[in-house]
Amino acid sequence: MKLSKGRQVETGARMIFAWSVKPNMAWRGTWRPQGSPLRQNMLHGAIGERSGDPCGRQVNLEEGVAVLVALGLDLLGEPPAAWHPVVLYGKLIRRLEQTAPQGPIPQLLYGIVMLMLAAPAALLPAAIVHQLAKRVQAGAMQRGCSQDEGVPHDKSGGYGGVILYALIEGIGLKPCFALRMLAEAGRSVRLALERGDLPAARNALQSLVSRDRSELTAELAGAAAIESLAENLSDSVVAPLLYYALLGLPGAAAYRLFNTFDSMIGYHGQYEYLGKAAAWLDDVLNVLPARLTALLIIALAPLFGGNRFKAWQIWRRDAHKTASPNAGHPMAAAAGALGLQLEKVGYYTLGDNERALTAYSIRQAEQMVWRISVVVVFLAAFFKSLRRAEDG
Repeated sequence: MKLSKGRQVETGARMIFAWSVKPNMAWRGTWRPQGSPLRQNMLHGAIGERSGDPCGRQVNLEEGVAVLVALGLDLLGEPPAAWHPVVLYGKLIRRLEQTAPQGPIPQLLYGIVMLMLAAPAALLPAAIVHQLAKRVQAGAMQRGCSQDEGVPHDKSGGYGGVILYALIEGIGLKPCFALRMLAEAGRSVRLALERGDLPAARNALQSLVSRDRSELTAELAGAAAIESLAENLSDSVVAPLLYYALLGLPGAAAYRLFNTFDSMIGYHGQYEYLGKAAAWLDDVLNVLPARLTALLIIALAPLFGGNRFKAWQIWRRDAHKTASPNAGHPMAAAAGALGLQLEKVGYYTLGDNERALTAYSIRQAEQMVWRISVVVVFLAAFFKSLRRAEDG
């Protein structure tokens, strides 16, 4: 389940939905004959040794803090639509689409060209932001270190560098995922169902699903909301943070661009051939995140009142029932964890009908999104903090 196809540009910032870390302060001081060995060890080792860092830090504390900054910004809300990167991606895709040729083969080839032409729009700004963050940090760190041995004489320079890097990098990372918006979209459906206002619940679903909502019952509307919360937990939170952890800011931005391509043109019908490359690329990029999300739902099921064993069982049994090779994984795991049957009439049925699906079921799915996302943020921050910075 993705955001309504073709709806992303028009919905503005709604098109994108994706703490503290203990640094490994290893004592790696160099023993010197002059001065106190303990003092030398503390000066060099407590901060570590890293090539290219004026103060020689071993761990990348700033990398982890940047993830936390992005989370904090996400909790404040989405950037204005006028300069939201994902909105700009959508406008670029629409412009490229206008020059698409006719005919199956030309459209198939042009779909590949579209991806290639658009890629720099995500990669270059992300790389520039990352390099800016590194340069600002290096300047702050240099001012805080003496020139003779690289020994810090002013801790504010080191801490200031970490803070400046994290702020710049975090601002660049924030648009790549949207936790709060995803949870609020599910909450809107839940509140409407709690009021008994089915038309309002159907209307609230427009930011979550592309299916016809006019005939949905309250139970089917609730199922659609839970399915989308589970799938977008992968697409909008786990996947971008995973690619940020593995490939840095350009990786997260590229994922978001290609996922936006798929949401806008990666489906059958009008875009059967034009969107085929985008759909295939999105499927490839989400192979790992979708399965990782399913495993997180299973492992962390008790955090939102779910059943870990049942989640595993239903995931193994039903994950393949959706047309998408990836969407069924988090949805089936969520259905099993919550003991629900999630159905898209005429397409698939996931899980067992052990419990009636009510507004409270959506509340549990919201808790699933929030709590698993926080764990993922912690994991991404921890991983980035321990990983040595790339040279350059």
